[in-house]
Amino acid sequence: MDTQKLKGILSQLRNGELSIDDAYNKLKHLPFEDLSTAKIDHHRHIRTNIPEVIFAPNKKIDDIIRIAQSMFERSGRFLITRATEEIYYKLNYKEAKYYPASGVIFYGDEKVKRGKVLVISAGTSDIPIAEEAELTALYLGSSVKRLYDVGVAGIHRILNHRHMLEEAKSIIVVAGMEGALPSVVGGLTDRPIIAVPTSVGYGANLGGLSALLTMLNSCVPGIAVVNIDNGFGAGCLAHRINILGIRDLE
Repeated sequence: MDTQKLKGILSQLRNGELSIDDAYNKLKHLPFEDLSTAKIDHHRHIRTNIPEVIFAPNKKIDDIIRIAQSMFERSGRFLITRATEEIYYKLNYKEAKYYPASGVIFYGDEKVKRGKVLVISAGTSDIPIAEEAELTALYLGSSVKRLYDVGVAGIHRILNHRHMLEEAKSIIVVAGMEGALPSVVGGLTDRPIIAVPTSVGYGANLGGLSALLTMLNSCVPGIAVVNIDNGFGAGCLAHRINILGIRDLE
């Protein structure tokens, strides 16, 4: 259930196109639906403009399928993160899109894309997390561009694309190793930056902790930092920043 669907139901009820009982049946699963193993928050999109999303790890495949089916029946869409190929094939939604690198599955993204989010990855090894961020923002309704493999070991690569920084409304920068790239980008643009540390790196990277600390200690003011490997969280934040002002005009 999203804002437009809710308004449509209320409009049909007001115009006599829908009975009170029919409207009730459409709305009775608000604010959530209890499936025993999961309580699905169908109301979340209305409250926060971000619908509930399925995090696949540690869930039984049958439970994931039930949750996805419930979301599809109520809103016509769903997003699953950190999913496997097995989950995708057992879902059996022919029009669902699966991205093996990031483990993202989604069905029914927003058709109208707004604004512009730029997703930057420092290295090719960081692409799975960058892709998760990109697909999340895309699913939510942001227009997204990507700029991959432009890390600080070859700083001329990012400098050659400065025009892309200025065109974006929000920028996600994904980096492992020492995690220096967000500071570099932050020194080149006035756009809001969301830094994503990844667990990519040698031993002293400490599973992404060194990159996280570098980003938190950046000397560039105003950089937001999400958790290690949290491409999803970065995509949500970038989308919210991206649509600021746009919603006020609608």
